[in-house]
Amino acid sequence: MKNIALPRSLKISIAAIICLTVFVFSFLGISINNISESTIEEIGTTYMAGMNEQVSLHFETIIELRLTMAESIAHIAAGDGSNYGSREEIEYGAKARHFLCAALYSPNGDLEMIYGDPVELNHPEPFLDSLRSGERKAASAAGSSGDGVILFGVPCEYPMSDGSASLAMVVGLSTKYMSEVLFLDSDQALMYSFVIRQDGSYVVRNDGNVHETYFDRLYSIFDGQNQEAASYVSQLTAAMNAGEDYSVILESGESRRHLYCTSLPYCDWYLVTVLPFEGLNRTISGMGRHWLTIVYAASLAVIVMLLCIFRQYVKLFRNQVLELKRVNAEMDEARKTAEKARKEAEHANSAKQDFLSSMSHDIRTPMNAIIGMTSLALNHTNNPEQVRDYLGKIELSSKHLLGLINDVLDVSKIESGKMTLNVEPMALQEVIDSIVNIMQPQVKAKNQRFEAVTRDILSENVRCDSVRLNQVLINLLGNAVKFTPEKGSVRVTVYQEALPEDSSRVRTHFLVSDTGIGMSEAYQKVIFESFSREDNTRVRKTEGSGLGMAITKCIVDAMDGTISVRSEQGRGSEFHVVLDLEKAAAPGGAASSAPSTSSAEKDGDAALQGKHILLAEDNELNWEVAKELLSVLEMDLDWAENGEICVAKFKESPVGYYDAIIMDVRMPLMDGYEATETIRGLEREDAGLPIIAMTADAFSEDIQKCLECGMNDHLSKPIDIQTVTYKLKKYLK
Repeated sequence: MKNIALPRSLKISIAAIICLTVFVFSFLGISINNISESTIEEIGTTYMAGMNEQVSLHFETIIELRLTMAESIAHIAAGDGSNYGSREEIEYGAKARHFLCAALYSPNGDLEMIYGDPVELNHPEPFLDSLRSGERKAASAAGSSGDGVILFGVPCEYPMSDGSASLAMVVGLSTKYMSEVLFLDSDQALMYSFVIRQDGSYVVRNDGNVHETYFDRLYSIFDGQNQEAASYVSQLTAAMNAGEDYSVILESGESRRHLYCTSLPYCDWYLVTVLPFEGLNRTISGMGRHWLTIVYAASLAVIVMLLCIFRQYVKLFRNQVLELKRVNAEMDEARKTAEKARKEAEHANSAKQDFLSSMSHDIRTPMNAIIGMTSLALNHTNNPEQVRDYLGKIELSSKHLLGLINDVLDVSKIESGKMTLNVEPMALQEVIDSIVNIMQPQVKAKNQRFEAVTRDILSENVRCDSVRLNQVLINLLGNAVKFTPEKGSVRVTVYQEALPEDSSRVRTHFLVSDTGIGMSEAYQKVIFESFSREDNTRVRKTEGSGLGMAITKCIVDAMDGTISVRSEQGRGSEFHVVLDLEKAAAPGGAASSAPSTSSAEKDGDAALQGKHILLAEDNELNWEVAKELLSVLEMDLDWAENGEICVAKFKESPVGYYDAIIMDVRMPLMDGYEATETIRGLEREDAGLPIIAMTADAFSEDIQKCLECGMNDHLSKPIDIQTVTYKLKKYLK
């Protein structure tokens, strides 16, 4: 059978179809490859731009937060404007905020370390210039071990060791910390970042980087193409000098990278972010070769090839969409993190403003009354009854102002971690008696019924800070009296129960109840927060700082106790304090912490009459106040204007002439501490006479310092005649 030749036209048509098929599929494969490459590049660019923005924003948030922390340490150093904070306080503040080091920075650019290993600034001139102009600034430095350190500087005047004033307070963090919080990673990551200076030197680099500068890294990328590398380095340097962002695609052989550079706030640094395309390029190139092989090997299977290509394209597109969604989700999460940090910073600033506003209002109110009533008293000197009324109101406002100041000081000590407990043996009944004596005048003024009940007492004598326990009970009882109407009742109950697991301790319950106005359920949840006050007409008319309950809660927590409240509006409130106290032997007949007014005056007249007291006080007005207040006790008072005169008068006096010395602490020429140590060192039989500090320094560490230098006790200004009488009677028997 003869072979039947195909028509020439059919052969030409088939050949044309085959060639057209090959051409179409080849063109389609190349086009898809190019489109995919462009799409991947656009996605990568969008991703990198967004992530670079988020990394930069995250950096700004971190630097702002750390500079704010540095300012808080500078506030600690500044103190109250006249007395600087101690270096121990500065060190504590730096450690509490997890800084590696803290130092004073002189106007000449010298660092004086307060805490941590010495560091050396890498580029000190811009850092020093910024601080001289009053700006906050971040800079890099090298530690003694060669590790990188990020320094945060804020203006601060503080005495340096040579007597000069510092320019700024400087604190430091490890560059490794910055690398972790900025998510800097190795070159194998999807995207990696560096922090550099204008000269290309590194501030923060990833662990896998071995180059001295980032410019060296660029030259290594363009190995053997120094001219092209120099061009990119020149463009990058020009953009940094002009303060402009820089974006470029780096192509070296088959290697493609997208580089983006932007300046960072609070410093002279730049964030360089790089997105490598190598992996994406390999995927795209392999995909193209696969498609072309299929075209040339199976050009007759047009339908199958079209379906396969379509399916591959759809699959690739779906993966790209999923990747884009993942990237967008990461960007949204980063935005949420930055927004959360911003809101937290705004909340902290708002809390600070609320504190200042509250204190300004609460302090100005009694001050206005004091100034106003003083003016009225001066204008009515011819009317003794009217003047007496004005003076009584001045006394009430002064005590209220003193209470506010004490509350603020307590809050300050609590927040700085300086509140300490002085645990010693005490008698529960003496504490209750003291509370009763203190509260009686307030209760009588409102015609209220007051009860103090003790029952089931297993151990009368316990170990506790009696001063702080008094403060807790007085705060609770004071509020009970304040918010209970006339003819209402206030009650304090104390009882104990055994602890089977610990026989050396006893669980002691303190219940303070009243028949007052009560509280809402919503307010009971926030009553122990600072500046929390219930918003109703009755409460708004009652004076208070809103700090008492917060202080009470902190004291109870420091004692490892608990405090709770039950209340119903219109029916009253009950506070319940529970303390596990160590049993103790009898305190040896110690007196109660605060005697009643009547007993102090009666016993004081008998015990203190004719006693010779030497009062060391540099302020003449304070001497006159003390002399007049103590005149009712019929004692003989001598005045010493400073510590030197006090020591001289004691030396010149016969042995046993002075029965006690009341010593101010802060005095010129010789302070109270030095004067006390000098007197204690004299070879006299009476060198051990009672010396009682009388000072405005009322912190626990101040009291401890007085005792350590040889003083017997401590009185806080402004002085109270009852307290002075009690203290003197304690030692003059």
